[in-house]
Amino acid sequence: MQTYRIADLLVNMDVHGRTAVQAEIYKTDNTDKPEITVTLNLNKTVNEGDFSPSDVEYMDSCSVFYRQLLCFNGLLLHSSAVVMDGRAYLFSASSGTGKSTHTRLWQQVFGADRAQIINDDKPALRQIDGVWYAYGTPWSGKSTTSLNLRVPIAGICFLKQGKTNEIRKISAADAAFRVLEQTIRPKNSILTAMLLESVDKLVSQVETYEMQCNMEPEAAMLSYQTMSAGT
Repeated sequence: MQTYRIADLLVNMDVHGRTAVQAEIYKTDNTDKPEITVTLNLNKTVNEGDFSPSDVEYMDSCSVFYRQLLCFNGLLLHSSAVVMDGRAYLFSASSGTGKSTHTRLWQQVFGADRAQIINDDKPALRQIDGVWYAYGTPWSGKSTTSLNLRVPIAGICFLKQGKTNEIRKISAADAAFRVLEQTIRPKNSILTAMLLESVDKLVSQVETYEMQCNMEPEAAMLSYQTMSAGT
């Protein structure tokens, strides 16, 4: 077992392949008792032509970690998280909608040194001392883009494609439904209760938006100007 620090938690994992490579920046020599232990079913079969054993380990370790994260006021949000001026802006949508394209527009407009992508698919969100933070994690979907950072969340925006750029605030109830669509929903009733409690806190404390956008630089300008102002 190797020990990692992910989302400010000590995590023990025995992983290989892609998971081990992407978790390298999270390694720690801390010998304290781990708060999360990721154990996997090594006998799980893989259908030939679907996923490699490395891919299965990557997906399974992600699922195990995020289910246990629910016990620590945290959750997964399927999103691309960009950090600018010390605050994180999260863009969530179903796969193929363009959330990664949108955060890369931020880098194009504001520069990659100023606008950094903390995680391009599965950042961890945690509430600590009343503040919600976004974290990089080893699990970033098809991308290898991830930074070992903790950044306070400025806002969450749910994207949809459009020919023009429009953004609006949405209610906490609307946001809660959308978060639940874009996270891991456990079958265990106790974990489900923890998830619902965290989602309620998240949408009550963090500004949430819906944005219709195209793939032009103006979309990045509009989302940043609106979300950074909190209006």
